[in-house]
Amino acid sequence: MSIAVSEKPLGGISVQPLVLTELDHQPAANAAHAVADLAVAAPGNPLHSVRTRLTVCVGTAELSVGELLGAKEQQVLRLDRTVEQPVDILLEGQVVARGTLVAVGEHFGVRITELPRPLTT
Repeated sequence: MSIAVSEKPLGGISVQPLVLTELDHQPAANAAHAVADLAVAAPGNPLHSVRTRLTVCVGTAELSVGELLGAKEQQVLRLDRTVEQPVDILLEGQVVARGTLVAVGEHFGVRITELPRPLTT
């Protein structure tokens, strides 16, 4: 899957197309099951059924309020990360893992590549 983006310079920034890895080994309908399989189930531990929300941070951009107020549609904001750098996976604002963006059917996904803090059960 690729995201079609103009390769024309835009405001002095050269924009390149981004190619995401497609997860071929599982149909998109089974993607939720693949995520559920990541959970380590310990019989009798009620904490394993508690649901939480993860946030994936692709990068940040720093600009003044004036620049933000002057932003236009189709304007590109350059983030502080390169395409090769992993994205952060956050829980309550704290990095718990890192990974790479992938395509899961028509949705974004993230493949976990690093666990900087051990996720203990």
